[in-house]
Amino acid sequence: MSMTDPIADMLTRIRNACGSRHRRVDIPASKLKEEIARLLLENNYIKDYKTLETEDGRKIIRVYLRYAAGDQPVIRELRRVSTPGLRKYVGVKDIPRVRNGLGMAILSTSQGLMTDRQARHARTGGELLAVVW
Repeated sequence: MSMTDPIADMLTRIRNACGSRHRRVDIPASKLKEEIARLLLENNYIKDYKTLETEDGRKIIRVYLRYAAGDQPVIRELRRVSTPGLRKYVGVKDIPRVRNGLGMAILSTSQGLMTDRQARHARTGGELLAVVW
């Protein structure tokens, strides 16, 4: 059975794993999901991620989650904005500031996946995939 929104599935797996206090979560791999994991790693929302191959030859991304003091997850909210049924595109002036700069928005631009800060610096808009804080 095909999945209609694999990005939402990835975000939901991470959100559920954080809520259950798991140390890691496995996600079916794709280039876009690897780029999202890279952005989460660069902005210290996760500890690490690795691309592995299972016994049946499929690739997975293993995401190691980060927790703050008191075993609180660093990712408090992880929300999909643009969906396959309703795409959300923003210009450079309309890029949201998530939690007044404490959070991060993930955009898909013509120059690749970027955070909101990188997109403002590059002066480019794009599809607003998700917000994290």
